[in-house]
Amino acid sequence: VHGPLVTAMRQGRVLLVDDATLIPPRVLAVLYPAMDGRGTVTIPAHGNETVQAVDGFYIVAGHNPGVHGAVLTEALASRFTVHLHVTTDWDLARQLGVPKPVVAAAIDLNADLAAGKTVWAPQLRELLGFVTVRDQLGMSAALANLAGIAPQDARDDVTAALSRHTGTPITALALGKR
Repeated sequence: VHGPLVTAMRQGRVLLVDDATLIPPRVLAVLYPAMDGRGTVTIPAHGNETVQAVDGFYIVAGHNPGVHGAVLTEALASRFTVHLHVTTDWDLARQLGVPKPVVAAAIDLNADLAAGKTVWAPQLRELLGFVTVRDQLGMSAALANLAGIAPQDARDDVTAALSRHTGTPITALALGKR
């Protein structure tokens, strides 16, 4: 049975490849001839069947820069005509219930990330997780959890920003020895 790539090529549809930079290069290389000028793929398991893309087919891919192991290679990047950088919508975060001081801390951390002063900053996904934890376990646990999900090498930066903006000392959520 042909998968989503062949189906999209034959039906002239869009194929979404999420976290493209985390796909092993050997697997990702299958997409290259479909994405460059050839618009074809060859399927060895089907007697070297060649599939030609019809009009309307294209590939959209997402990736998260800065994620450990996620590298947008030149070979992959060159196959995309449009490159779009998507940032967190801070107004949306506030509308969805993220407290203003937490959003302010996230904004500062993202500015530090862009300046190379830290290696991680919360995005909308983490802020929405914060709201869920706050609603279930309370503000202290949510702040501690947000600090705790930061990578170890950014944790001090995150706890400092959260503490500065909330006026509350923050310690990353952790369990004791027992």
